[in-house]
Order: sequence, then C-alpha cells, then structure tokens
Amino acid sequence: MAAHLIVLGNEKGGTGKSTTAVHVAVALAHAGFKVGALDLDGRQRTFARYIENRSAFAAKRGLELPTPETVVITDETPDLDRERLIAQVGAFARSKDAIVIDTPGRDSVLGRTAMGIADTLVTPLNDSFVDFDLIGQVDPDTYKVKRPSFYAELVWDARKARAKVDGGSVDWVVLRNRLSSLEARNRKRVGGALDELSKRIGFRVVPGLSERVIYRELFPKGLTLLDTAVIDEVSMSHVAARAELRELIGSLNLPMWDAAAQASA
Repeated sequence: MAAHLIVLGNEKGGTGKSTTAVHVAVALAHAGFKVGALDLDGRQRTFARYIENRSAFAAKRGLELPTPETVVITDETPDLDRERLIAQVGAFARSKDAIVIDTPGRDSVLGRTAMGIADTLVTPLNDSFVDFDLIGQVDPDTYKVKRPSFYAELVWDARKARAKVDGGSVDWVVLRNRLSSLEARNRKRVGGALDELSKRIGFRVVPGLSERVIYRELFPKGLTLLDTAVIDEVSMSHVAARAELRELIGSLNLPMWDAAAQASA
C-alpha cells in the first residue's frame, strides 16, 4: 500500500488511546498529508465523536480545519465487518498518505485484523504496573519481568503472520502516557520493566501525553493542541502540551513525517 497504516491498539480502556489517535491524525493533516481514519469501536465511537465535534465547530465558526476523513466500522458481525475493514483500508490506501485506526479497548476480530496489517502499531499505557500487566508480568518483590502477557503474545503472532504474508514488518511503539513528576520510585520501576521487556520482545518505548486537563477540555470542540490559532485562550500549558505532541509524533518515526521535517528544514 502507498499509505502508511498507523494502528492504535490496547485492550485496556482509559489509557488515552483515542485521544492519541485523534492528535496523530490531525497532526498529519495539519502537515498537509491526506489522512483517512477508521474508528473500530462502533459503540463508544470516541474518535468519531471527536471528529464530528471538530466538523461542527468548524462549520459554526466558518473555519477550514485540517480534518481526517473518518469512517466508523462496527464489530457486531465479525466476518462481514472484517471484510468492510479490509475494503475501506484498500480504498483509503489509493487516495491517502496515511491511515490512522483506533481500535476498541477490548479483544475483537477487528482489532486483531488491524494489528496484523499495521505498519506502525502504537500501544499507549498509563505509567503503572496495572497497565504494564497488559504486556508483561513482573515479580512482586524485584519488579523484574517474568514473562510477556497475552497482548504481547498477540502482537508477536501478528508480526509473524505479517512477515509470512508480504514480508512486511510492524514497528511496535509503546507510549508512556500520563507520566507524572511525582511517584518517582514507581516511574523508575515501570521504566525499568519496560526497557527490560522491550529488549526481549522488540518494541520501542517513547514518551506520550501527560496528564493535562486541556486534552479533555478540547474534546467538545474537537480541537487539538495544533489548533492554537482558533483556541480562545492559549496558556503556557497549551504551549507545553503542543511541544509534547510534536515530540510524540516525531518519535513515531513515520516516513512521511521525516520527509515533511526535512522539507521544512
């Protein structure tokens, strides 16, 4: 496919997956790329609602905001919906530079299918051992990694299947979302476990989005930290969050983002 496929995957809710997905998609659109987006959670529709709010706000203000073309695919009839997913990805691949897929926060046929065709798989985790347990189990006394968990095994199987099908590879990126300056001991222990596990099963660890109220406040208007030109009051928190977002996008090592950075240098 010509389009680069970015999948946000995590079977645990509350990790900032949809918020991250929206910001990645809008950041690429702001950079001038044609972006298609798929929301595979037909019940919650968090990504789709964010984009609907964005379109409504733009229409009300008479604005033209860079916005990804978004399609919702339900997961009520697995076989049919899998076919719809593959067909929509194929359609986007012919007209888009990038495709961003937000998967449900639970195990699903659609989520597994998307994982298996990803070029970049992004797994946001809150910085705690509760979330770490999704990808690895640790010894309660030493905090050393004992074994990979079920989701890591799913990713491993998906990567092997992808290599057999087309020889492609999946760049797996784990985001440490909601990093706190407090609880330094917990932060260090989680970081150590992530580094240890990453060497065993092959993922990259990058800083994600911090715990900032601004991310939740922007949802009703569908705005992101890159839309400061239309945000009524811009604070230092906005500026810091925008820099944080740019660092996150850059750390994903997306081929089109690297090209855009070189062109603007």
